[in-house]
Amino acid sequence: MPTASGLGYRAVPRGTRILTASRQQHDRAARSLPLGVSDTYRHWGDQTIYVKRAKGAWLWDIDGNRYIDFRLGWGPIILGYGDERVDRAAKRGMELGGSTALASELEAAVAEIMIEMVPGVELVRFANSGSEAVATALRVARAYSGRDGFVMVEGAFHGMFDSVLWRTQMESWNPGGAQPPELAPFGRGIPTAHRDLVGVVSLNDAEALEALFKQEAGRIGAVLMEPILGNCCAIAARQDYLRDVRRLCDEYGIVLIFDEVKTGFRVGRGGAQELYGVTPDLCTFAKAMANGYPIAALGGRAKFMEQISGFDGVLHGGTFTGHPIGLAAAQETLRILRDTDVLRQVADWGNELQEQLSRVFTDHDIPHVFTGHPSMFGIMFREEPPKSYRDWASSDHDLYDRMARRLPDFGLLPEPDSREPWFVCESHLSLDPSDIAATVSDVIAELRR
Repeated sequence: MPTASGLGYRAVPRGTRILTASRQQHDRAARSLPLGVSDTYRHWGDQTIYVKRAKGAWLWDIDGNRYIDFRLGWGPIILGYGDERVDRAAKRGMELGGSTALASELEAAVAEIMIEMVPGVELVRFANSGSEAVATALRVARAYSGRDGFVMVEGAFHGMFDSVLWRTQMESWNPGGAQPPELAPFGRGIPTAHRDLVGVVSLNDAEALEALFKQEAGRIGAVLMEPILGNCCAIAARQDYLRDVRRLCDEYGIVLIFDEVKTGFRVGRGGAQELYGVTPDLCTFAKAMANGYPIAALGGRAKFMEQISGFDGVLHGGTFTGHPIGLAAAQETLRILRDTDVLRQVADWGNELQEQLSRVFTDHDIPHVFTGHPSMFGIMFREEPPKSYRDWASSDHDLYDRMARRLPDFGLLPEPDSREPWFVCESHLSLDPSDIAATVSDVIAELRR
């Protein structure tokens, strides 16, 4: 693997990672922050990492350990950490002076690029996070349809607001039983009243969706779905299934929302909707659209987006909405993705990494499949490709989790959960996939011993 020579950080030999400083920082932070972090999913117990810096595809923690990062901030980094082109643009955004709570020319400039790139976008509104964009999309769908209920897919994750914080309990589900997985809230504090508004179906099962529509169509205003499940092994919808979903939504007068917070501007210039050739009514973006700078967006067909029409329509906004730094970074990121073949190069490198990893898993007699798109792919230890989240229950996710939790000791940083994808960015292109696969092989051999 490339060395960190000249970067001012010591490289820890593989398998000898030390987290002394991170553990001390955790003890300090826990006195002022719940769990010592600002996001519950960043807390990994005594393995919690505190970052010193990140550049390209590399990340260094405060102990001096360096990692090739395959989390990439859960997907926002599409070019690489600290990309100089995007950072220069962000600095130009700073020149506006900060948040004025007024409009700027940048808003229309970025919206015009999005409209050019994404098939289903005619009008755009900006937000600060994917959660905000999805919450607004649901509000618009309810206003248009006049119905409050909505449908989600098992295994999907749509953000940190009450309406969508419901999950299928696949860990305790019996695949051989007659009962479907239980739907439960993500932790405490979620109003039980929200449960009555949510219908859940399995991915790639158009018959189940149609049956739900027939039973509850008068209450369902929207279908909210990720074409590729960004928090569930990157399990992908089939094209014929998405076409059936589109047809059924048209037939029953239900608004179709694609949550492209993770897939948008990553799996294709026009997101998953371009990849599949299926156009939603509304779609949400965040993550890769500004290479890590905070920004999100809601886009869609004009007749839906025009529900945001003043104080007598759908209300949307916020003090930091349309912040010039995020907009300027997004303008440059989208320009690069539009005008170069970087997304193809990222996909080609991701495919090569999958081929090298497949050889490793085969050599170790581990049944395996890759899911999703090569720029955000899942690894499942099972014989057959999954159709839905339910297939995760019959995979060897325990082995995967043990592998993923050991890889940081050898300098590779995926999310330590079998349901999370490996993300790839432009900066990975300078690395040799065979070296990464060799490290994975070393870890598996150690676990087998």
